[in-house]
Amino acid sequence: MTRTAFITGTTAGIGEAAARKFVNDGWQVIGTGRRADRLDRLASELGSNFRAVEMDMRDTSSFDQLAKSSGPVDLLVNNAGLAPPMSGLQAAEQDPLDTVIETNITGLVALTRAFLPGLIEAKGAIINLSSVAATYPYKGGAVYAGSKAFVRQFSLGLRCDLAGTGVRVTSIEPGMVETEFTLVRTGGDQAASDALYNGADPMTAQDIADTIFYVATLPAHLNINALELMPVSQSWAGFAVERKA
Repeated sequence: MTRTAFITGTTAGIGEAAARKFVNDGWQVIGTGRRADRLDRLASELGSNFRAVEMDMRDTSSFDQLAKSSGPVDLLVNNAGLAPPMSGLQAAEQDPLDTVIETNITGLVALTRAFLPGLIEAKGAIINLSSVAATYPYKGGAVYAGSKAFVRQFSLGLRCDLAGTGVRVTSIEPGMVETEFTLVRTGGDQAASDALYNGADPMTAQDIADTIFYVATLPAHLNINALELMPVSQSWAGFAVERKA
């Protein structure tokens, strides 16, 4: 029986790699994104097993109808997300912060709620992409880290809500992955992106796509609640200490 995955944010990075991974394994994939040209290219590459849906995660009013028109779905992968510029909150503009909150939190919750009836009927699975930022704070990351901490706790709470339904819920929490994440965060600064990943041997989008696939295809009686992963080169920073002169 062919299974169907609904994956958000398939125009780049982890979402794009996940779409390829699932289609290549015989799944039907409904993939979303805001960039129609990239969705069209991916649809052309992956063929009839991939259905492209141009969508903005902030347009929550369309989600109920989208869930109905998508048909039976066995897996929801909430991958779409972004981070604001790396300024402290005291220097930040509000609009980019609102975009992050509306995308990473509000949109994710609304989309999940819309797909829940079908996922419960299918005894399916939900995989939410959080981040190590949910656990380990860093300067300039207050809103992004807060949004990913929400995703982690939302996933755990959703497990409670869905107890007895057979639906599995997992929070995947990657560390450094070389994607367009930093390019988007810096407004297209390729030098900043290159500097971040240079010599670090970071994880790749394919690494995380493989992890998503592993979790999605586990036996139906097994749930991974949260899965944190980093490249070997990455660890935790020490505490910041302000010292008097």
